[in-house]
Formats: sequence, structure tokens, C-alpha cells
Amino acid sequence: MSSTSSPGRGRPARLGRSSTVDTALQLLDSLGLDDLTMRRLADSLGVRAGALYRHFATKQDLLTAMAERMLADIPAPRENSDWDERLADLARAMRTALLTHRDGARVFAGTHSTGAHTLRFSETVTGVLREAGFADEDAARALMAVANFTVGHTLEEQAALRPGDEADADPERLRQAVASGPFPHLVAALPTLTGTDFTAHFEFGLHLLIQGLRTLDESGRRRGPGRA
Repeated sequence: MSSTSSPGRGRPARLGRSSTVDTALQLLDSLGLDDLTMRRLADSLGVRAGALYRHFATKQDLLTAMAERMLADIPAPRENSDWDERLADLARAMRTALLTHRDGARVFAGTHSTGAHTLRFSETVTGVLREAGFADEDAARALMAVANFTVGHTLEEQAALRPGDEADADPERLRQAVASGPFPHLVAALPTLTGTDFTAHFEFGLHLLIQGLRTLDESGRRRGPGRA
């Protein structure tokens, strides 16, 4: 039996934390979150499952590291633009990062990474708001609102498009349910409710969120470093 299938004692040279996360993301893309197990990951790496626990105490620790990696390539917002445009850029970039991987939003949801990529994204969003003059408390809550909206939207978006779940996401089921009862308002809204233009859905919600922040801005309630 080769040393690949029966690794000796000690940490295999090729089993690094970063390469393990890379392989886990590759498996996520091919199998989906439900079928991503520590054993399958170990098999892909050519090690015993126990070797993974040298880097990740639990599967949740692995998922947190995967979520952290997803934010690695988020670009900085456009310079010389208003705070609301920069904030929208960051929300869009986060959605794109989560959509890059199958079940990306499911992996990200519920994790609480304190890694450099997550902190950099949070720092940038908070900085955009504080530099615009929002109070610290408002900037922090706005960060959470933007992140939660983006993750929640993308979670639903990926669920609707998840392979194997076509029956659950079939718009015809909603049409039939609405037609079975006295729901005239839903009938009128069905073209949009059953639409798959998720970018349009996202942009509408993002516009509402930012418009609410603009209203807070204009109310004069904020008193951060950008305003005397």
C-alpha cells in the first residue's frame, strides 16, 4: 500500500491550512454543502480524517475559514464617489463573492470570522459610513444591515437555483397555489414574484436600504467624525 493512502505519523507536508481550504471550496463547488464532509475532504487530500483536526477543531471551523476565503478578492470601492455609491459597490461585491461558490451564502451564514479578509471588508464598510459622518452606532448597525441583507438575499437566490431542488423552486407551484384562493394582489404581482432576475431583486432591496440610510443622513441624527 502506498504512503499516499496510508500516511505516516506526523503532519503530511502537503496538508496545509490554506491548501485544505482551497480543496474544500473545490469540493463545495462540485458536491454542494450537504455532501461536503470531513471524510470526503480527507479522501481528496489523501490523508486520514483525523489529520484535518490539526487545523480545524470542527467542521464549523472549516466553514468559517471557507467563508473568510470567499471575501479575499473583494475590490475596494470606487474612489471619488459618494458614500452611498461606495456602499452599494461593496454590497454588490459581497454578493458576487458568495455567488462565486455553490452554496456560498449557506457556508457564510452563521459564521463569525475574525480573519483578515472579513475584518478588511467590515473596516471598509464602516469607514465609508463614518467618514461620511454617520455616528459610530449607526455605522455599525448599517454594516450589519448591509451584510445581513446581502447574505439573506443570496441565500434565497442560490436556494432557488440549487441543483436537484427544481421542484421546490418551480414558479408553477406558486402560480397554482395563488390561483387556488382569493389572492388578487398576489395574482397581479406574480410576474415579479416568479421572476428569476435576481439582480433586479437585489438592486431593489439595496436601493431601499441605502435610501433609508440617506434619510437618516438628511435627518441630522448622525454626528460622526465627518460632521461637526
